[in-house]
Amino acid sequence: MESQTPKKVLIYHRSLDATASGGEFLPLTLISELQRRHCEVTLALDWPSDVADCAKRFGVEIDVDAIHVIYIKPKNRFIRDIDVALPFYRSRLMKRRARHFDVCISTFNIFDFGRSAHHFILTLGINDNEFKDYYTHHRARGRLMRMYRKCRSLLVNYVVRPLLGVRSPRAILKDPRERVYPTSLYVNRTMREFFGPFNGIPFYPPTTYHPGPVDDAAHDPLKVVYIGLLSPHKHLSDIISIVERARGMSGVDIKLDIAGRVERNRYCRHMKAVCAKKGWIRFVGPKYGKEKEEFLCSGAYAVHATRVEAFGIAITEYLKSGLVPLVPDEGGACEIVDSKELTYSTIDEAAGILVRLVTDKAFREGRQRHCHERALEFTSEKYAERQSALLDTILNK
Repeated sequence: MESQTPKKVLIYHRSLDATASGGEFLPLTLISELQRRHCEVTLALDWPSDVADCAKRFGVEIDVDAIHVIYIKPKNRFIRDIDVALPFYRSRLMKRRARHFDVCISTFNIFDFGRSAHHFILTLGINDNEFKDYYTHHRARGRLMRMYRKCRSLLVNYVVRPLLGVRSPRAILKDPRERVYPTSLYVNRTMREFFGPFNGIPFYPPTTYHPGPVDDAAHDPLKVVYIGLLSPHKHLSDIISIVERARGMSGVDIKLDIAGRVERNRYCRHMKAVCAKKGWIRFVGPKYGKEKEEFLCSGAYAVHATRVEAFGIAITEYLKSGLVPLVPDEGGACEIVDSKELTYSTIDEAAGILVRLVTDKAFREGRQRHCHERALEFTSEKYAERQSALLDTILNK
C-alpha cells in the first residue's frame, strides 16, 4: 500500500522575535505538530528572523532544517511604506506561491492568499480603520471629519484595494470558503458585531509557559508584578496609579516590580524617571527562561490595564505562576480571569480590590483558589487537545 503524499502547508507570520511577548507561540506550535504529522512546511515572514533561537527561547521543538523559510517584505522603501497599510506586494507574491500548497494559514490576522485559507486573529489591528474606530470606541470630532474618515475607508476598500488586486478584510470575512479563528470570545463577538457573520470559531492561542513547583513562601504577600512590553498602549501609568492609591488607602507598603525590555525612547525614559521618584517601584529589565519564572513567582498579585486586549497571554502566565491578577472589565483579559471580583472599571475600583486582597485573608485565599482553577484551563495539554482537533479539521478538509 502506497504511503500518503505529505501535505504541503504555507504559513504566514510577520516575524519571529525571541524577545516578543508571546505571539510567536502560535506559528511555532503549529509548525511543531505539522512536522509530527509529516507535513512539508514553508514559513513566509516579512522580516529576517532567527527561527531556531526563537523556538529555543519559547521551548518549542521543531526541525528548523526541514522548514523552508521565505521573506516577502518589499525591498523598495516607497513600496514598503505603502505595503504596510495595503499589503498588495506581499499578497501578490503569496498568491503566486499559494497555488502550489494544499493548505494556507495566516497566524498574523487576515491575509489575502488569493484562495481559501485559515486566518488566526492575533491582534485586533486587521488593516481596517473603521473597525479600529469601532473597537477603540473612537468617534471623530466634527461631522466633516467623520465624513472624511468614512469616505477614506470606502475609497480604500472599494477602489484602491480592488485596483491593486487585494481583498479587504471585510471581503475575506464574507467569503464562505475562508476560515477565521478569533483569539477569544471577546474578539469573536466584536468582529461579528461590526462585520456580520463569518465562517469560523474562537480559538485560544497557545500559552506554553509553565513554571516548576513553587513554594508559597516564595511569593511576597505585598508585591505586585507586571511583565510585558513597556509601551503606551500597556498603560503602565494606570498600573502605577492603582498600586499607589492602594498604598494610600491601606497604609500598607505594597511594592511594584516591572519587567520588560527598556527601549531607548521618550516613553521609557519618562516612565523610568517617574518610577525613580517612588521608592516602592523597581524596573528589573527583561526576564526570560528561569529568570522570568523566578520573577513572576516572587509576587502575589499582578495588575493589567490594557482594555482592548485581544487575548492576553501574560494573564495566563500570571495565573500559572500563582498570582492573582486584576484586569479591566472588558477585552480578552477579563475572559481569561473569569471573576467579577477581580475586574475593574476605574483606577479607584482596582485600588479597592487590591486593598481587599492585601487585607482580607479569606477573600485573598478564595481568589487564589479560583485563579488556580483557571490556570488549569491554559495548560499545554489543554492547548494540544484543541490544536490537534482543529488541525484534524484543517488538514482533512
